[in-house]
Amino acid sequence: MFPVLKLLLSSLFFRELPALSGNFWHITDLHWDPTYKPTNTPELVCASSGKRPAANAGDFGDYACDSPWHLINSSVYAMKEILPNPDFIVWTGDDTPHVSNEELGETAVLHIISNLTHIIQEVFPNTKVYSALGNHDYHPKSQLPAGPNYIYAQTAELWQDWLDLTSQGTFKKGGYYTEKLLNQTGFRVLVLNTNLYYDQNKLTVDMDDPADQFSWADQVLTEAATNKEKVYIIGHVPPGVFEKKRNKPWFTSKFNQRYLELIRKHHSVLLGQFFGHHHTDSFRMFYNSEGSPISVMFISPGVTPWKTTLPGVEDGANNPGIRVFEYDTQTLVVKDIVTYYLDLTRANAARGHWEKEYRLTESFRVTDASPASMHQVLERIANNRCYLQKYFELNSVSYDLTECNSDCRVDQVCAAREVDFNRYEHCLEKEGAAAIYGGLLQVLSVALSLALLIW
Repeated sequence: MFPVLKLLLSSLFFRELPALSGNFWHITDLHWDPTYKPTNTPELVCASSGKRPAANAGDFGDYACDSPWHLINSSVYAMKEILPNPDFIVWTGDDTPHVSNEELGETAVLHIISNLTHIIQEVFPNTKVYSALGNHDYHPKSQLPAGPNYIYAQTAELWQDWLDLTSQGTFKKGGYYTEKLLNQTGFRVLVLNTNLYYDQNKLTVDMDDPADQFSWADQVLTEAATNKEKVYIIGHVPPGVFEKKRNKPWFTSKFNQRYLELIRKHHSVLLGQFFGHHHTDSFRMFYNSEGSPISVMFISPGVTPWKTTLPGVEDGANNPGIRVFEYDTQTLVVKDIVTYYLDLTRANAARGHWEKEYRLTESFRVTDASPASMHQVLERIANNRCYLQKYFELNSVSYDLTECNSDCRVDQVCAAREVDFNRYEHCLEKEGAAAIYGGLLQVLSVALSLALLIW
C-alpha cells in the first residue's frame, strides 16, 4: 500500500504547484500610415507607397503601403481574442510610416506613438508592456541621439504606466531601461535602444559607447549573474545581416562586434533576445569559441505588409504577423513560438480573419526554442530542402511562395548562423562553394544517367 500512498501524495503535491508555462505577446513594426485611403487612383492610396501603385487596396491594406488603422485595430483585437490574458506584451517599435522626414515632424511622430500606445492600453488595460523604440520612432528618422531630448521625454510620459521611476530616468537619458520581469525576484528584462548602433544614425557613428549603453548593459548583466537572475533582452534593430539582401548589415562594424562580445560574456544569464525591424520571420544564433550554441535572437514578423524599397530585394513584402511566445515560468526558457497571421489578399476579399500560421516545435520537430533546439532548426534548414522551403515561406509570413534556390539558401543560412561580419563572409564562401559543388554533382549524375541509357 505504501507505494500507492506515496504516488497519491506526490500527485496532490504537484497539483498544487503553479503552472510551469507562461505566455506573452510580441508585436512589432506596426508602421501606421494615417494617409491610407483606398481610391480609384492606385498611386495615391497612401503616402508610404512612394507613388508605387497600390493596385489591390482594401480595408486591411495593400502590400505597397504601410498599415491602415483598420489593420492595426484588427491586429490588437486579434491578440485579445487569441490570448486575452498574456503575462506581458513585448512591443518593439517602428510606429510611423515609411515617408520622408518632411512629411512627418516631431508632433506627427508623437501623435502616432500616442495613438498606438492608447489602443494597446485600451485593449490590455491590466497587462504589463515592455516597449522599445524603433528607428522610425524619432524625428528625423533613425537619428536617435545619445542623450536627453524631447521625444525620449514625451515617450516616457506616454509609457509612464509601464515604466517605473528608475526606468523613466534611464529612458529619458538614452531610450533604454531595465526592470525585474513582472517584478519577480530572479527574472529581469533589459530593453535596449539599439537604434544608437544603426549604420544610418549619423549622430552616433563616431562614438565609442553612445549614451553609455554598452557599459550600462554590461553592469546590469554582471549584477544579474551575481544575483542569479535570468534575463530577456528586447530591442528593435538587430545585429548581423539581413537575410533578404546579401551583405546588408544594420549595425556599424564596431557596434556589431561589441554587441556580440556582450552576449558571449553574459550568455549564462540570457534566456532570449526579442527583436523586430526586418518585418520578416527570422532568428539569429550566437555561438561560443568552441562552436556550441549559447543564445538565440528571435526576429518577429511585422504587422505592416509594406514592400521594402531596399535596392536588391525582390518583392520584399510580407503578410501581417503577430506572435505568442510560450516560456517556462521557473527558468524563462522559451518553450515554443506560435505565429498568427492575416492573409492580406483574402482579408481584403472577404472578412479579415487572423489564423495560426505555424507552431515552431511542430513545424521543425524540436522539443523547445532553446539555443540547442534552434541550432537543430538551423541545421535542418541548411541540410534539408523541405525544411529550407518551409522556413523561406514562413520568412515572409506565407507571402512569397516561390522556390528558395541555392543563392537564397546561402543568404538565409549564413544570416541566421553568423552574426559576426567576418564569419558571415566565410560562411558565404563556404556555403556558396558547397552549392556549386552540389550543382556540379547533380549535372554529372544526370549526364551519367543519360550516358547509361544511351549505352
